[in-house]
Amino acid sequence: MQVPGRARCTQSHLFRPLIGCLLAGTLAGCGVLEDRSERYVHAPEGEPIQVPEGADNSRFNEIMPIRSINTDDSRRMYPSTIPRPPDMTSEILDQNYVVEELDGRLWLLVNEVPGRLWPVASAWMNDTGLGVAHDSPQLGILQSELANFSKRSRELLGLADEPTASEARVVLQARLAPGIRRRTTEIQVRVVELDDSPESLIAWNAGAESDGITESRQQALLENLGEFMAQREDSKSFSRAASGMVAQPLVRLMSEEEQAVAVRVELDFGRTWAEVNRSLQDIGAEIQDLNRSERWFHVDFRTEDERSPAWFSWFSNKDEPRHTHTVNIEQRDDAMYVTAERMENYTGEYSSADLLTQLFDHLY
Repeated sequence: MQVPGRARCTQSHLFRPLIGCLLAGTLAGCGVLEDRSERYVHAPEGEPIQVPEGADNSRFNEIMPIRSINTDDSRRMYPSTIPRPPDMTSEILDQNYVVEELDGRLWLLVNEVPGRLWPVASAWMNDTGLGVAHDSPQLGILQSELANFSKRSRELLGLADEPTASEARVVLQARLAPGIRRRTTEIQVRVVELDDSPESLIAWNAGAESDGITESRQQALLENLGEFMAQREDSKSFSRAASGMVAQPLVRLMSEEEQAVAVRVELDFGRTWAEVNRSLQDIGAEIQDLNRSERWFHVDFRTEDERSPAWFSWFSNKDEPRHTHTVNIEQRDDAMYVTAERMENYTGEYSSADLLTQLFDHLY
């Protein structure tokens, strides 16, 4: 029997409210349903199924058999002791032996402690023909012999093919120092030109530029050293004397009443600014504005739930960026202090102490 068109229209209007009620009831019930995801852990073992007498056992085989677990192996699923935490330093660097540059300064960043790298750096100087004339493991400085009288050394440092009597005496220095990030080492090299042959170790002046080496040549030397170290990663050599250069960390979290109030960084402003900029991106604090001369960052530091629209905003995009915190860098005495301020119009979860704590974890 055919149903009149008006009757069909009436039925569709009746079903729409019913579907809406069912959808609302389903969503409302999500919050009150019992979480049964871990019931199987404490569930008792059931009795095996008894096959009736005279029945064919072949028709009662398991369609999806469950593998039996040995009692000894099952203890590994729920160990009685708390497992050791993973090595937080194993993935500090996306790439090892990376040459970094800031304001004309270059260094080789290696994910290893200085004590491990000191013997390899010494081996590199000997392998390239530079040799080691003077060294100080405590200061982390290696100084080569005169490069003027070695063809390999002259080629490595970019000197003229033929030596002359009037040319300056040239030595290379390599300096190893603990990096700003934990369990890392920063290696710098510089060429020093002198009037006479040095009789002792020359003091390392961090602010002085290399006398006779271009930036491209300096980068080539660091890349050469990085390749040499990469080929000897399996070396077990360790210098106890060089381990003494691991002093106090360059980054410290300052707290008051168990709340983070500042991050103390023992670096110059340029390096501190670059490291804070990198770390803010690592923790997901989107930089909305910055002013290097005024030394501040305006960031959007909210949780993912706070950034996402409401459940029923199906046709809405991600929430617009907001200025929730201000990060400041100021100099006090001989160090830089990084502080954070939470904006009054932000009522979310993250406090300024939360921002500083996460920033410290990624800085150090």
